[in-house]
Amino acid sequence: MKRIETTVSGGCQCGAVRYRATAMLDNAHLCHCRMCQKAVGNVFAALVAAPREAFTWTRGTPKVFRSSAHVERGFCGHCGTPLFYDDVRGNRVNLTMGSLDQADAFPPLTQIGTEARVAWMPGLGAVPDGGVTRSGGREAWAQAIQASNQQHPDHDTEGWVPR
Repeated sequence: MKRIETTVSGGCQCGAVRYRATAMLDNAHLCHCRMCQKAVGNVFAALVAAPREAFTWTRGTPKVFRSSAHVERGFCGHCGTPLFYDDVRGNRVNLTMGSLDQADAFPPLTQIGTEARVAWMPGLGAVPDGGVTRSGGREAWAQAIQASNQQHPDHDTEGWVPR
């Protein structure tokens, strides 16, 4: 794997747990295995790794679930956001791409665990785009969400206040 010298940050939805990495690896991937599906509550986990020595928690400490003999999965104990997959014997921490402040920074290069890939995944490109939620009769709904939004912004902040 190639090391990329860059600085990235990320964290959970509520802002209780934040991290920073000063380097990343070029291993962005989608894992379709059943364990990853359950861990992220979705049909695949989108992951990209930071070298362990380049990674640090900048706010809070994630809760950890030991999903197998050598893997820990971390999440925010306050809001539940899945944050990482960590083979504790390895030299890297795989971060969930959705927890990165720039979620689109590392396009997937490969897919693994495809034996458990959901049957409809290959046809996903043919599913019609439903449009933005701020139009098509959903304006009031989108405004209500925006007015009560408790999501932490996609950048580091001075502090965190639980809601």
